[in-house]
Amino acid sequence: MGYEIRSLFQGETKRLLWLMGIMLTVIVAFQYFELPYDHVLSSVFSTGKVPAPAVENNSLVTGGLESKSEIASDAVNGLNSTGTHNVHEMANDTRTSKAEDANLQADFDDGEDIHEEPTNEKLEGLNKNSTVDTVQNAGNVPGPEKGRESEQSFIQRNDIMGGDSGGVGLSPIPVSPVMDLSSNITLQGANISTPITIHSNSSSTDKDATPALDKIEKPAQSSLNTLGENSSGVDVPKENKKPEIPTPAVITIAEMKNMLLQNRASYRSMRPRWSSAVDQEMLYARSQIENAPLLKNDHELYAPLYRNVSRFKRSYELMEETLKVYVYKEGQRPILHEPVLKGIYASEGWFMKQLEANKQFVTKDSRKAHLFYLPFSSRMLEETLYVQNSHNHKNLIQYLRNYVNLISAKHNFWNRTEGADHFLVACHDWAPAETRIIMANCIRALCNSDVKEGFVFGKDVALPETYVLSPQNPLRAIGGKPASQRSILAFFAGRMHGYLRPILLHHWENKDPDMKIFGQMPMVKGKGKGKGKGKRKGKMDYIQHMKSSKYCICAKGYEVNSPRVVEAIFYECVPVIISDNFVPPFFEILNWESFAVFVLEKDIPNLKNILLSISEKRYRRMQMRVKKVQQHFLWHPQPVKYDIFHMLLHSIWYNRVFLARAR
Repeated sequence: MGYEIRSLFQGETKRLLWLMGIMLTVIVAFQYFELPYDHVLSSVFSTGKVPAPAVENNSLVTGGLESKSEIASDAVNGLNSTGTHNVHEMANDTRTSKAEDANLQADFDDGEDIHEEPTNEKLEGLNKNSTVDTVQNAGNVPGPEKGRESEQSFIQRNDIMGGDSGGVGLSPIPVSPVMDLSSNITLQGANISTPITIHSNSSSTDKDATPALDKIEKPAQSSLNTLGENSSGVDVPKENKKPEIPTPAVITIAEMKNMLLQNRASYRSMRPRWSSAVDQEMLYARSQIENAPLLKNDHELYAPLYRNVSRFKRSYELMEETLKVYVYKEGQRPILHEPVLKGIYASEGWFMKQLEANKQFVTKDSRKAHLFYLPFSSRMLEETLYVQNSHNHKNLIQYLRNYVNLISAKHNFWNRTEGADHFLVACHDWAPAETRIIMANCIRALCNSDVKEGFVFGKDVALPETYVLSPQNPLRAIGGKPASQRSILAFFAGRMHGYLRPILLHHWENKDPDMKIFGQMPMVKGKGKGKGKGKRKGKMDYIQHMKSSKYCICAKGYEVNSPRVVEAIFYECVPVIISDNFVPPFFEILNWESFAVFVLEKDIPNLKNILLSISEKRYRRMQMRVKKVQQHFLWHPQPVKYDIFHMLLHSIWYNRVFLARAR
């Protein structure tokens, strides 16, 4: 009996060992083909972990701390691209020029802020102390100019996420700032003509680093600072993860249209944590806009200027009938509730002033609000808190974090949608970096609307940068000569901010009598005595050149945006925008190719040929449309229908309508 049991046990043991051997062989073979190790034994016995894949873009916020990977630059250098120059058929000009103000007295020479002092820094591939030398040596540029700091260099240099680079240059990681796809939104119609396409194999030029703003020695104190870095307020909610799609080196206007349509169809904002009647009102508005009746022969709106004039008209009417905005009262001046009404950053100040005084759209009952306004000034934030020569902007970002913590702890509006129904209006160059994490879900109206620096189509709004000379009379000197009396083919004058303008002058300054391309305008003495009158005449010369030119060159400075775009429209000159990846103002509404010319930076050597390829008939149609679109870019002491205030508010409303979701 015992022998039989022992024999049975031995037989079963052999079969078990045989099965274990087969299983081990299968496991080893599987690991050999599937696991990322060098050989089989290491895959079986190694305690090491599989390396994590490279992170392309991590912009999550957890407990108020940001991921360090957000500081990586998304600049792409040395890539070949195909450029497009878009021109559309126009209608004959039937209008005459408006009256000109011969007594204008203002510094209009460049449209750049003159109260800023540069630092010596550069983007990838260059020594951090080489920027000023590079700018000085390009096109016989004079010594360091006072100017605006690059958004990209701001991100690289100042470790927004709280890390410390220790003075070591960061390797740029390509980031897709725009394709944060996700919304149940229908595609928007468009009135688009066939563009003229000019192909080129030239490499795109990478963005240059630019000077930092040096203002004051010590940061001012604010009541919000008392919250501290370890504030007990409610932390900013985590940003939703969204798929990332690599973006090319240069994104043309046609490609921007596609990105806008893709985001409209797929971008999803957060579903509200609890329901509200305003959600249903937004969904109703969307339905009305999508099914807008066909608009014919509207005397206020010229259809070719718009992507879809019928939708725009219906959306604008619904905004006037429906929209209510709640303006937060928290926060002290000067950073909050103190508008700046003059100079290069005046757009954010004029909007703040006019909205806070508005009785039609502003409500004190938060339950009725469709949108919530964060009334801070990015200009005053920099001017008040930035420490001169510190090259450190963490305190500016911390201030905004404390502000969001304050309002989210005191009110529940932010927490219902994680800020998706909140918006900000900011014109300073640093605003995108200052808000991209803390206010990532908000609708951001930004002058620095750069595709490569986090501008999200369908959510963010491109804010016009308006150089306001006289707050008392913002319409002073408006208008220009009729098309038939514009003798100058193309005009540009300005300081050598950034890498692009020296290239422009290298190719065109004093090279062609039809191309009036200057650095700073040469002074033209007046008839009267004294230095003041000579200066006054010189400044007027800049404006008179714009009033007398067919095309006004809008070349980027340190950033993609330039006040010259609005200046050209103001003086009824066809804008020629030379700024890769710049999203023009009100892009979701206006058909920019119908009244402006877009030239890729690499096509500067061919600039005159591009302009001459536009027939006189087309030019006159474009110039006529510039006059018609002008109403959307004007500040009035009291807001007027379809002016820049209403257009900006409408774009914010429009994007929110198409992002809104019900509980």
